[in-house]
Amino acid sequence: MKRDFGKERSNSRGKYCNKAVDIIELLFLVVIIILVIHLFILQIFDFRNYRERGKLQRASHDFAVRGDIYDRNGIKLATDRIYYNIYARPVDYSDKETPEKIAKLFSPVLGISEGKLVSTLSNKKIKVIAVKKDVDRDTAKKIMKIISENSFRSISLDKKNTREYPQGGLAAHVLGFYNFDADVSNGVELTAKEKLEHVVKATGYQQTRDGKIIYKFSTDPVAPTMTPKGQDVTLTIDAAIQHVCEKELYKMIAEKEALRGAAIVMNPKNGEILAYAVYPTYDPNAFQKASNTQIKNWTLTDVYPPGSTFKTITVTSAMELGKINENSIIKDTGRMKFGNYTIENYDYKEKGAPGDINLVYLFEHSSNIGSVNVGFLMTHKEFYDMLKRFGFGAKSGIDLPGESSGLLAAPQYWDKGLHMTMSYGYGTSVSIMQMVSAVSALANNGVRVTPHIIKYSPEEAEMKLKSIQTISPETAKTITRLLVKSVNNGRSSIKSDKYNIAAKTGTSRKPLEHGVGYSGAMYTSTIGYFPADDPQVLIYVVVDSAKKGPVWGNTVAGPVFHEISEQVARILDIKPDKIPQKVKTN
Repeated sequence: MKRDFGKERSNSRGKYCNKAVDIIELLFLVVIIILVIHLFILQIFDFRNYRERGKLQRASHDFAVRGDIYDRNGIKLATDRIYYNIYARPVDYSDKETPEKIAKLFSPVLGISEGKLVSTLSNKKIKVIAVKKDVDRDTAKKIMKIISENSFRSISLDKKNTREYPQGGLAAHVLGFYNFDADVSNGVELTAKEKLEHVVKATGYQQTRDGKIIYKFSTDPVAPTMTPKGQDVTLTIDAAIQHVCEKELYKMIAEKEALRGAAIVMNPKNGEILAYAVYPTYDPNAFQKASNTQIKNWTLTDVYPPGSTFKTITVTSAMELGKINENSIIKDTGRMKFGNYTIENYDYKEKGAPGDINLVYLFEHSSNIGSVNVGFLMTHKEFYDMLKRFGFGAKSGIDLPGESSGLLAAPQYWDKGLHMTMSYGYGTSVSIMQMVSAVSALANNGVRVTPHIIKYSPEEAEMKLKSIQTISPETAKTITRLLVKSVNNGRSSIKSDKYNIAAKTGTSRKPLEHGVGYSGAMYTSTIGYFPADDPQVLIYVVVDSAKKGPVWGNTVAGPVFHEISEQVARILDIKPDKIPQKVKTN
């Protein structure tokens, strides 16, 4: 019997092929099952992630402009400028919508030659052509009208915005700046960011990457034509007073070739800051060109020894504690030694020891020794506790970023030398705003109100502002009388013919930036308030490192204080409280 080997081989190959097909079918089935499971997981369990990724394939629009910033009288200080970019999509050209026709209609409006526009629009290698960028609103309206009248589908406008400051560099360190691209801000632009960007009803819609609007059932057809806006913010700043402060401060800095300076005007009754001038300064419209030194608000971030202006705090503290009264007599030897410390009055070499002095003399002649002897009437802890009540060693709470707490050592670290230097303004380092807040208590019956830049509603003020009874009304009024007498008795540059001004000048040596000791430069300052019988304005002027002429508080900061006080009184129409002296006649 013969075996058919050929037939057997054929049957074997058939069985092999059938098995291979079965295996391939099984593999396909497994792949399909895996794919189904994968899609099920994506659509049911991970749909949010892929929905968001899908949105990224489209241009998501929730266009809104920031609210405007105004001064207290309605003068606009910051606003958004809206501009448009015009694009063309060659894929949507048609016989009725050719580059030639579009160019002919757009050329007069855009101020671009017809030939150049045709050349730009005819570049079909680019999916989306930038026809013109940074087009103003009026031009954009004309373009939109042409698009509507001709039913153009290939042309779209992309709305953009940028922050502008109509008053230029006015109040630059108050306003700060805002960069839309990087979402970086400073000043009020930062502290009021949430309100400036808060839109009650957003007009959200989406576009494809080539500019076509994606309409869904939830899409408002009017949305693309609307521009939602954040809430406006009104400041306590008075633009007229701000201008005066900047003009007078910058003029003195230029005259004395000084390094830095500041002038602050505040209503001590409610903590509203009417002006806040800082130098060096910059134009927030071009903040990218400004240096860090220009942008930094050093009056909040940096601290310095306040010098003789601090003597008002020393005397007030001792009086509040009952250590002295209005008629107290203080020993002034003109010079004092303690260990390695030797201090003397500024006029000791000329006048020697004054002997027994009263508090008016102490303020008028800025007696270092008299202030030290008043300070020594308090224990370390008593003095420290009073300074804490005045707000030193803590932030004032002003609604601007970057404020420092200052430097105030705890009483257990005090010794007699520190106590002594503290008494006349060298043992501590303060910020300018801390001094403004502390002295405001003297002008407001002993109450410090949180200094602030933003004008708050009564409800907001109740939440954000604090009124702290720092000293008694009696002490505040007594110190005010003493300061007024000291100004009126002398030939101070801050003296006024119309107003009783309670003020104190100061001069302090500038510490070395990187080391122990002092440089040859000086801080000169003047702080005060008026009219004394009903204080409405507090002014603080500080000039850092003046180089020309006599460098004293009375010769540098004092004249700036005087000019500001005179002009502010006119702007606010403050009633004089000084009785004119009668001229004697023969």
